[in-house]
Amino acid sequence: MTAVGTDLLYAGLTKAVGTTVHGRDGSVNWRIVALLASGSVPVSAATLLALHMLGLRAEATSVLISFVLGIALLATAACLLLRNRLIGLAAANDLSPERQTMLTVLVGGVVGALVSISSVGAGAIGATALYFLYPRLPAKMIVGSDIAHAVPLTLIAGSGYWLLGSIDWGMLASLLIGSVPGIIAGSASARRVPDAVLRPILATVLALVGARLVLV
Repeated sequence: MTAVGTDLLYAGLTKAVGTTVHGRDGSVNWRIVALLASGSVPVSAATLLALHMLGLRAEATSVLISFVLGIALLATAACLLLRNRLIGLAAANDLSPERQTMLTVLVGGVVGALVSISSVGAGAIGATALYFLYPRLPAKMIVGSDIAHAVPLTLIAGSGYWLLGSIDWGMLASLLIGSVPGIIAGSASARRVPDAVLRPILATVLALVGARLVLV
């Protein structure tokens, strides 16, 4: 539980930087962000309340969090592996504005529950859903909007864990200190390694960790 809460605050702080960059470049659709947040924020609050009532340190809560985290990791791995095929299917999608709005709020709610329980779901899963709902939106706008939505969601969910006493501040400081050189090194390496190589490696790691959490 402490790991989830700490990761949420860390994600909120780091994604805020990414949102600033994307917002400055004009690659954030704030209407989509608002629709996603209108679903994710209340669901996140309700999920945290439910976890509090169950007892964050209860064995049943720990098992639930591990299971949901495993499922979220497996789903993220699938989204990474099937990304190109899913985007191709999305291109044929044509929703009415009303249905598009309703489904966007619904996606926000689902992501809000996943993120609040496991800290996973606001990345590959959210972006893949947006590709289906907005197939004509440029990819950079999908990415920018997904990152921008993750900021209020992860900060609110992380703050909920903070109020429940499940944040490791030493771990959070270490993550933030190490993230800057890590991001620089990772970005430099990513430019040299093809996406076709990186994506299966990342998906395999996520799938192995997710399967272990689900099956143990």
